[in-house]
Amino acid sequence: MSPTPQTRQRDPLAPSREAVPGLAPSEDGGRGTAARAAGERRDQGSKGRDAYFDNAKYLAIVLVAMGHSWPLVLSGSRTTEALYMWVYVFHMPAFVLISGYFSRSFDMKPRKLMRLVSSVVVPYAVFQAAYAVFFGVMEGERVPVRMLSPWFLMWFLMALFFWRLLTPLFLAVRWPVPLALLIAAAAAAVPDIGQQLSAQRVLQFLPFFVLGLRLRPEHFRLVQRWRARWAAAVVCPVSFAVVYWAAPRTRLDWVYRNHGAQEMGQPWWVGVLTTVALSGAALALTACFLAWVPRRRMWFTSLGAGTIGGYLLHGFVVRYAEYAGWARTYHLETPVGRVVVTVCAVALVTVLCAPVVRRALKPVTEPDLGWAFRKAAGGVR
Repeated sequence: MSPTPQTRQRDPLAPSREAVPGLAPSEDGGRGTAARAAGERRDQGSKGRDAYFDNAKYLAIVLVAMGHSWPLVLSGSRTTEALYMWVYVFHMPAFVLISGYFSRSFDMKPRKLMRLVSSVVVPYAVFQAAYAVFFGVMEGERVPVRMLSPWFLMWFLMALFFWRLLTPLFLAVRWPVPLALLIAAAAAAVPDIGQQLSAQRVLQFLPFFVLGLRLRPEHFRLVQRWRARWAAAVVCPVSFAVVYWAAPRTRLDWVYRNHGAQEMGQPWWVGVLTTVALSGAALALTACFLAWVPRRRMWFTSLGAGTIGGYLLHGFVVRYAEYAGWARTYHLETPVGRVVVTVCAVALVTVLCAPVVRRALKPVTEPDLGWAFRKAAGGVR
């Protein structure tokens, strides 16, 4: 079957060159503040990076890679199907929320626009073309390069571009999150808007980006308390049990968020209600995910700076495995095979997030476009 834009799923954060806000301690009434502050400075490492957010980005990209690999072995396993659907409820909302948090200082000043072009537009254009060539080779036919209809996981970069442009507006309006949720619900009620510009996903994931814009460090401190972690330890298994029951009865398109309700044979009002309900569930599970993200530097913390590489590159391997029929060839549709696929996906994306890969991709993912902008835009140093 010939691949088409939006039928291939998913989602990392484009590299941010802005300082990451630190997370101050909050649970002991002020005792030991200086000591912990010193520890946090050590955890932040160089260039103002915060270990907590780098850990969150790495763990989120691991979930993305796992989710992309599981369709290879979904057949015959209700547990794998339920786990796949459960992860898809929240892993992209978590990514989008963090993206919004890092976009709080975006405005229409020339320097910020230059960074938007270099970190989002250029990678999108290059890898959109690369995936078109890749799918064409795999299918044995010529595939056109459609810049307005994202291939596979390229939808996220297009969405990020539009969300960043909308940032000043949502920072200015009085009730930004309810407005964004209203827009998302309305989008789910409108059919045939999903292909061009990835419009359905841009609108349906918008509330999480806007929520990220409104968050502050103290909000992340709230979910890092042990009470929140214990609550997450209860919410996660209960929510998975609900998804396990619902999986055979629910279309995956609902969690992909790339179709309106009427395109799935449902009346428009079902799309509105489902979008609101899914957004609430995604927010709860995102909070659970963030609650258990380590706050200190871990062995994988440095990999959080390279999630753009892991995100853009792992799709080639996953889709090649699909075209080559590795699941059938190596008899992976077994409990042991599913574990092997999951471990391989984690190992693959971990390698692709490594600093050496980030440096190799820098001309594409972080190009210096100073030559293309006027001096007022910061193009001349």
